[in-house]
Amino acid sequence: MFLYLSMETAIEIKRFKEVREENQYTQTEFAELLGVKSSTADIERGRTKLSGTVVMELLKHFGINPLWLFGESNQKLLPLHQVDTMPKVITLNSEEHENILMVNQKAAAGYPQNVQDVDWYRNLPAFDLPLPQFRNATYRGFQVEGDSMLPNLRPEEWVLAKAISSITEASDHKIYVVVMYDTVVVKKLHKLGDPSKIRLVSLNKEYPPFDVLISDIQELWQVNSKLTFSLDENSENSMLRQLQESMDDLKRQLGQLKR
Repeated sequence: MFLYLSMETAIEIKRFKEVREENQYTQTEFAELLGVKSSTADIERGRTKLSGTVVMELLKHFGINPLWLFGESNQKLLPLHQVDTMPKVITLNSEEHENILMVNQKAAAGYPQNVQDVDWYRNLPAFDLPLPQFRNATYRGFQVEGDSMLPNLRPEEWVLAKAISSITEASDHKIYVVVMYDTVVVKKLHKLGDPSKIRLVSLNKEYPPFDVLISDIQELWQVNSKLTFSLDENSENSMLRQLQESMDDLKRQLGQLKR
């Protein structure tokens, strides 16, 4: 008597493994995340069927469409964590063009609580920048606070940022102004395997990265330029200082060799 085993792997098993590998989990790590005992090896070998609980966990953690998983749809992801991050209030000038509102450090402290208060925005300075780079979109200025984004952004400099409608439109590893319900931060954005969260990273290595829930974000602005008033410390002077320091260091090394 011969027992014939099918060599063809079910599509849901192939796609299950695909999700694990895309998100760089080991079989043991993936099992722990999904609530499966010890390892997902038996699932990937076709020895254990995908349970409804596992399918639900894939949907919850990665937005995986169950119909795609079983080959019934070409849409892999479902927008479970879609949040509207567009500005809640805009202002127009006399020519019906959108103003660029400027949010300084003091105003930023109250921005999250007043994000939908039309009257509050009347206290913010506003201007129109007649450059093509600032047309056909909504822009806002934010003053940088603290040194977490050094060396690119210095304290009290200003960034000009473009409104982004949702996290899905955000580009990974770009700098954003993130308006949450309790604070406003300027950080580099990293997307995660878990679609319910993003990671915010400082350029200054002294500040550790941290994760935030997408549902905690009210507005998202992509930084595309900055305003600086530190003209006395321009890049040319900085380069000259670095060159002088290098020459002094070289002289010290030559002096040590002569001795």
